[in-house]
Amino acid sequence: MLALAAAIREGRVPEAEIALVVSDQPGAAGLAHAQAQNLPTAVVERRGRPRDEHDRELVTVLQEHQVGFVCLAGYMRLLSAQVLSAYRNRILNIHPSLLPAFPGLDAQRQALEHGAKFTGCTVHFVDQTLDGGPIIAQRVVPIFDDDTEEALSARILEEEHKLYAEALAIVASGAYEIIGRRVVRK
Repeated sequence: MLALAAAIREGRVPEAEIALVVSDQPGAAGLAHAQAQNLPTAVVERRGRPRDEHDRELVTVLQEHQVGFVCLAGYMRLLSAQVLSAYRNRILNIHPSLLPAFPGLDAQRQALEHGAKFTGCTVHFVDQTLDGGPIIAQRVVPIFDDDTEEALSARILEEEHKLYAEALAIVASGAYEIIGRRVVRK
């Protein structure tokens, strides 16, 4: 979230502004960082509530703030059909692998355990599948023989910060088209 905010502030995503930073955790560090930058924030708690009630409130809050695109950062839950239909092809996520390889949790560990020589990061549109939506952009990161999960994760994170802003710039400009499962730049 901080990397996206910096990219927008610096003009690297010229067609975008942050309309809202939202979390389901009242104590989330991202909310504090956003508030320190005078960005609008909201908390939509899900604990102790039925999922459909939480998701209905989330969509309402996003729409009240006129959110055009949703950029997930650290969101570790599959989105419901209710949220996906309200923001069809307008929800982006970043994942620390070259999808479709190593979806889900612990992608860096998976890459190391499989003996992969390269991994990376992927920004994709979110659909009903786990890390399976149309791919917007990817960045390759080599895996070194002496890599640890921590070292590899740190190198991937550096690339994620750059790639997410680049992918958002493409999407915000409207200079793309989704053809089947492919995102094609115009």
